[in-house]
Amino acid sequence: MTNFSVESLANALENTKVSSSGVSLAGKSLKLNTEEDAKTVTEEIDKCTKLEYLNLEGNTLGVDASKAIAKSLEKHPEFKRALWKDMFTGRMKTEIPKALEYLGTGLVTAGARLTELDLSDNAFGPIGVEGLAALLRSSSCYALEELRLNNNGLGITGGKLLAQALTDCYNSSKNQGKPLALKVFIAGRNRLENEGAKALAAVFKKIQTLEEVAMPQNGIYHVGITALSDAFTHNKSLQILNLNDNTFGSQGAEAIAKVLPNLQNLKEINFGDCLLKTKGAILLAEGLKDGHKHLETLILESNEIKSQGGLALAEAMTNKTKLKSFLLDANQFGGNGAADIKSKLKALGKLNVLGSLDDNESEEESEDDDSKGEDSEDDENDQSVVIEEIVEADQITVEEFLKTPSVQNFLRLGEEKEQLILQEAKKNAEIQVDTYISILMKVTALSDNDSESEVTESASKIAENLYKELFVWAQKHDALSTVNNSILVNLGLIKCEDREFKPTWNLTGCFASLKEISKRNLIPESTKDTLKVFMQREIDLNSDNLQLKKDILAILT
Repeated sequence: MTNFSVESLANALENTKVSSSGVSLAGKSLKLNTEEDAKTVTEEIDKCTKLEYLNLEGNTLGVDASKAIAKSLEKHPEFKRALWKDMFTGRMKTEIPKALEYLGTGLVTAGARLTELDLSDNAFGPIGVEGLAALLRSSSCYALEELRLNNNGLGITGGKLLAQALTDCYNSSKNQGKPLALKVFIAGRNRLENEGAKALAAVFKKIQTLEEVAMPQNGIYHVGITALSDAFTHNKSLQILNLNDNTFGSQGAEAIAKVLPNLQNLKEINFGDCLLKTKGAILLAEGLKDGHKHLETLILESNEIKSQGGLALAEAMTNKTKLKSFLLDANQFGGNGAADIKSKLKALGKLNVLGSLDDNESEEESEDDDSKGEDSEDDENDQSVVIEEIVEADQITVEEFLKTPSVQNFLRLGEEKEQLILQEAKKNAEIQVDTYISILMKVTALSDNDSESEVTESASKIAENLYKELFVWAQKHDALSTVNNSILVNLGLIKCEDREFKPTWNLTGCFASLKEISKRNLIPESTKDTLKVFMQREIDLNSDNLQLKKDILAILT
């Protein structure tokens, strides 16, 4: 078995690109378990006379293989860039911290000074941060400029552990005469929530050198947004700020609006899907109206903004001479409001930068109470303590959830439910279509739960990621027809060859989720064409969930 594995590795590495500045094994899909498995990799590292980077993205490393690679890294003090995305697929969580410890020790032993560390798309959770902490605290990270930890399932605990490690790094490096000067911090899709955001904000306040911060989809409410806003006032070189899909409310919008005048180097702002509402939009417009002459991109889609807020934002773009993209789709301007916004931008000579307003909803007669969202947040915070106690006392496995995919069992998966479900769906690396889509349907079935908004929000996010992974895989493996057929079967739109099979999940939730996915331009054209045919047939038959099906057809057409 070992000989076969090494031979396969040798064949896979025939075209490995080795240059004077580093080694890239990206996308080789190597399964490196033993030190023997890693031999071909270590030989390539050893041959490189100036190893400034090592790209291991898209492979999977076990503990022993990591130990061998770490030994090779010990010989390269010139090493600067650890490009280690997506390299623990299929690994047990107990393996990952040890593997990270070995790799970190190798860099520290070498005396390397990292400038970039990218561990995105590794579902290691808080326990992974424990394995990473020694490296982050070491002199090998004193010169770190870019830290990318997107989609790692950190949770609140992981966020706090990360903040502490970075604080220690900053303090130690400062004592050595040159404090940590981090420029790029990426930590999207980690469910950091308020407490994780507050912990990291304290670090940002110390560092003061950030140029890019991306923390989308983290369940952060106005408390966390306010803490981050305060930290940003100390990072005046900030150019890119992405807080997409968190929940500002008017309080969060007010906090961020106050600091915007101090952030005159901003080029890109992404506050899409942040529940700004009209009041928040007006506050942001006030914060942006003076200066910001470097601004190129402003994203404020899906924020329940009505025409008054849209017009205020348009007016604030008056002196933005470098503006290239201004996205306001999926708000509530109504037909007249959208026309007024376009007229305003046309008068300013900026109509060409406005994105589509095709998904603009009708403007209601009265403005919603902006405090409503924040009241619901307070309720959620009160309930979250109870939920956490339940989860910690009675947490279940993802296999148990899939056997009985109820709302209660979904909550009992704990704060890392997204990573657990994604791992289960792809646990054998290669997607098994019917199993994968069955998992997808059980999750999307929860996307229509009015009594549990937390469940609906979380299920919708997981569903989006599952759909993304599915379509990327299907196109790569020329399997769209198989995927399309399975989606139709599991939505109850066509009969299965197994005549005893019938969908047992809540199809209303599944169609509600599909409607949202259809809006996000994730669906391949052949899948769109297939869905359009069957949605039209369902409409002609006057079937169940008729309005949802009409909405999906309208979006896809």
